[in-house]
Amino acid sequence: MSQSGTLILIMAIAVLAPLLAYALGRWLPVPLVIFEILLGILIGPDVLGWAHRDDVIDVLSQLGLAMLIFLAGYEIEFGKVRGDTLKRSVWSWLIALGLGLGLGTLLTHLGDDGGFHHGVFIGTALTSTALGTVLPVLRDSGELGGRFGTVMMAFGSIGEFGPIIAMALLLSGRSAWQSTALLAAFAVLTAAAVLWAMRPKPPWFSRIIARTLHTSGQFAVRLVVLLLALMLGASQALGLDVLLGAFAAGLITRLVLGGAAPESSGEILEKVEAMGFGFLVPVFFVVTGVEFDLRSLLDGGRALLLLPVFLALFVLVRGLPVYVLAPRDLGRRDRTALMLFSSTALPLIVAITTIGLDDKVLAASEAAALVGAGMVSVLVFPLLALKCRAGAGPMPKLGRVEAESW
Repeated sequence: MSQSGTLILIMAIAVLAPLLAYALGRWLPVPLVIFEILLGILIGPDVLGWAHRDDVIDVLSQLGLAMLIFLAGYEIEFGKVRGDTLKRSVWSWLIALGLGLGLGTLLTHLGDDGGFHHGVFIGTALTSTALGTVLPVLRDSGELGGRFGTVMMAFGSIGEFGPIIAMALLLSGRSAWQSTALLAAFAVLTAAAVLWAMRPKPPWFSRIIARTLHTSGQFAVRLVVLLLALMLGASQALGLDVLLGAFAAGLITRLVLGGAAPESSGEILEKVEAMGFGFLVPVFFVVTGVEFDLRSLLDGGRALLLLPVFLALFVLVRGLPVYVLAPRDLGRRDRTALMLFSSTALPLIVAITTIGLDDKVLAASEAAALVGAGMVSVLVFPLLALKCRAGAGPMPKLGRVEAESW
């Protein structure tokens, strides 16, 4: 099919997916991303063969991934991610990284693939949390503003940010000191951008934002896109993964809009989300389905066996440390829900396996098993977590002072 035909199919799926999610949601709430990926598999080369990759589709897909990570970075509220809860979330992820690298390397040796570098790809993927997928679930269930939502924000933020840092350090192909030096240079650039973002802006800045918010000027939205492009460019110039730049851009944008136009920041975010979730992000997930190697998974053998193994490892590697180190005021059912939400993974798994395939380190069957396990985790774990939360009883809403004390 032609380039335009593939794009039409992708956008048709982007329209169809929320309709299916809404129709099925009356009986079983299924995350939208599942429909986008499954329908992408359906039109892909392994099933109907209607859609194929090309340069334009690849660029749109990469922009969609960058926008997804950008919005995840924007979601982080610094006032809520701090104190003892932040320490516990950091330690839980570091323990997960150690477990993931060890088990990932062990799996490669058992499969005769060998090599620590191979194990790093698998181990890093096992430590991620799909914060961008979990937050809408928490928001729709009314949990995001409470104590449980605050804790999940902290653990999920580290589960999103930690693997991106690990990718920059461990998956770049450079020596450890070179990667550290480049990461430090990027940190300095990001810190300078944060300081600029936190400085008071002149009165004309907020006036232009307000005056163009409902005109064709759209100054605020264009500024957001510029910040994203600058951070993507900075990360690429330093030889770091662009996901790191996208995440940093989200953090910086929140500070800029929160300081310069707090009364309009919510509406600006809605416009950016409309651009992201209305166009770019669905393209990324549908293309993920189109590129999914279904044949390698269904041929049987090791790939099919690895899918449930990886699914169990998500809980063991990422979830178990979260359960053990969860704040003490959370009961057993809340800890279980936190463990399941934290074990939900997909976007970063897709990013990591894509890099692994491009570098010819991961086999197509392994990448398919990892992505397949991520899809199952997105479908199953949030539903189980919500059932745990339903039986745990409500937790109190938090004021700003209470949130900062945790």
